[in-house]
Amino acid sequence: MTALSSPPEAPRADAASQSEHWDARLWGALLVLCGALFLDGLDVSMVGVALPSIGADLSLSTGDLQWVVSGYVLGYGGLLLLGGRTADILGRRKVFLAAVAVFALASVLGGIANDGAVLIATRFIKGVAAAFTVPAGLSIVTTTFREGPIRNRALAIYAACGATGFSAGLIFGGLLTEIGWRWTFLVPGPIALIVLLAGFKLIPRDHPDPAERQGFDLGGAVTVSAAMLLLVRTVVVAPENGWTSVQTLAGFAIAAVLLATFVWIERRVRHPLVRLGIFNSGSLVRANLGAVGVFGCYVAFQFIATLYLQNLLGWSALETALAFLPAGLLVATVAPRIGKVADRVGTQPIVVAGFVAFAIGYLLFLRIDESPSYLTTILPTMLLLGVGFALCFPALNMQATAGIADHEQGLASGLVNTSFQIGGAFVLAIASAIVSSQAGLSADPQVLLDAYRPALAVIAGLSIASLLVALSGVISRERHSAAVCVDAS
Repeated sequence: MTALSSPPEAPRADAASQSEHWDARLWGALLVLCGALFLDGLDVSMVGVALPSIGADLSLSTGDLQWVVSGYVLGYGGLLLLGGRTADILGRRKVFLAAVAVFALASVLGGIANDGAVLIATRFIKGVAAAFTVPAGLSIVTTTFREGPIRNRALAIYAACGATGFSAGLIFGGLLTEIGWRWTFLVPGPIALIVLLAGFKLIPRDHPDPAERQGFDLGGAVTVSAAMLLLVRTVVVAPENGWTSVQTLAGFAIAAVLLATFVWIERRVRHPLVRLGIFNSGSLVRANLGAVGVFGCYVAFQFIATLYLQNLLGWSALETALAFLPAGLLVATVAPRIGKVADRVGTQPIVVAGFVAFAIGYLLFLRIDESPSYLTTILPTMLLLGVGFALCFPALNMQATAGIADHEQGLASGLVNTSFQIGGAFVLAIASAIVSSQAGLSADPQVLLDAYRPALAVIAGLSIASLLVALSGVISRERHSAAVCVDAS
């Protein structure tokens, strides 16, 4: 236990992190952080494949099954901002390790649960844990590695592991579900324990400013957390209640009041939870909008594609997972190399190229019919989505944290990850509402196709809108460069 109680100090790691050649300890710390993010992505996608088996075993309705997924999203998306700022104030290493321990425990409890309510509760707890591990882990990366090529390299590797975990979870979920759905919950437990033990040894200590802790913005924390929890919940249940129902409109209204109260508080407290001036950064705002587009469209597409492949074509969970495999392989291969590309051309052109790939991929999938060819109809979309994810995911993480002071890296990390989750919740809710309204309970192939296509068209449209936002960043950069040249002359 001596080794575990004596982690390296931050200055030592920081000195090594400035070199092109990282020592074994620094690589170890990065791998621990990558392992946690990989585990988060793995866990989310594995459970999705196991939902039919969970419902049959625990006698859960479709609405109850939705909460197995939505419970995680609720805890994750609702508390990310609090998680990021807490890491800045209490210490990133401390928050990261504590949250990983909670994640491991909740995994085991979920695997042995025999009651649907208990299972959903463990999913919510895991979402809360991820809301603290993800921004803490990302901010450890960004504060350990100096901004520029060194950080870009680290972030590319880090983001690639998260995206790869999400893709790999589809395959592992299919395989483990064949054995028993409980394994999709139990397997992350020991992996999280390994990450925890390695983290004690390898993650450097950090020393947060005591003044920040004394000025913790409790009012801001309560209002923004309540607003985000209510907002995510309202979006998740809107397709069931109706988008114009009293419950839905009241939920949005109360969330808006809470957010307005939060902004009012942040303008007046000495140490705000979210310094509103951080949004003066155009690149940060575009990165967050891009995060909404990337994850929102992809999660909704995965939902539609899974329904299409399993309900209409009759594919098994494993066959569906293998259909997505090419995208995952591309992410694992391409994403780690994006750091070097960003060094040469910047992040914005990479994001633009990624959204071009996304938009074309979604549009091509509109060609689906009752007897598609995998090679000509499905595979091109999977390859293009793999390219889009491999380009956008690391580039957006780099862009969202570039130019941000060390003491606000947790905040910036929380913001971009909140955008990813909010995007996923919103676009998925819209897509599922379209499918439900068009298809109802029908199993007729043509009716299902007529329901899937409008949802896919909305996904493609939102991806194109995200592309236009990314293009505005390229235009802004060119104008800035031209202005600098004029001033210099």
